[in-house]
Amino acid sequence: MSKLPKDHKFIDLSDYGRPAAKIIANSLKETSITPIHITIWFIISGLIAIACMLYGYYWAAAFFLILKSVLDAADGELARVKKTPSYTGRYFDSISDILLNFFIFIALWHITNTSLTYALIAFVGIQLQGTLYNYYYVILRNKFNGDTTSRIFEDKTPIALKGEKQQNVNFLFMLYKILYGVFDKIIYLLDKKAIDSEPFNNWFMTAVSAFGLGFQLLLIAVMLVLGWAAFIIPFFIGYTAMIFVFIGIRKMF
Repeated sequence: MSKLPKDHKFIDLSDYGRPAAKIIANSLKETSITPIHITIWFIISGLIAIACMLYGYYWAAAFFLILKSVLDAADGELARVKKTPSYTGRYFDSISDILLNFFIFIALWHITNTSLTYALIAFVGIQLQGTLYNYYYVILRNKFNGDTTSRIFEDKTPIALKGEKQQNVNFLFMLYKILYGVFDKIIYLLDKKAIDSEPFNNWFMTAVSAFGLGFQLLLIAVMLVLGWAAFIIPFFIGYTAMIFVFIGIRKMF
């Protein structure tokens, strides 16, 4: 099942790993491997990337950051080809992402002379960036009956889908709300009317996709191999200002 109908698909800058993800998912379609297994694999890849950063192996860190992005797309693809969407997988994926992001920026703080305060500000910044992109993307998907596992408002515990346990959904949803709730509220307050707007143009969604996690990790990977590790935290702090630019553009159109 595609996330969007054909006429409303856009070039997603953060989704460069999708072709490889589809190959992985299709190769695992008839196996016992589940989307949760793939999520665990991307957690391992992310942790290896962090370890490589700490020990100065920046090319290896870049490789595992990009591999993490590919696997991050592959778990959803596998759920689609096996026709086993789940809230368990959706929340486990998101919780894993935010925790890995946090430790990536802690690692960046450790290997540079940047203050911990700035590292935490940059972490908050990338979460707000990603939340804005996801907010607009989920609104678009819901308008056109695309993939609806993700919801515009994550305010109520969803009913478990076939094949998953309600207690798992309850627990993971609680963690999701603790970790993401404040970011969701901030972005909603900044652009409440986005829900009632006309469908976003494809070019606009392509531009906003520069806030997607895959593209963020790609930027970090590139800056690491170029020897610009010390600039990553300041860059993402400044990059957060683009939130207001994108919201302004959305309101104009």
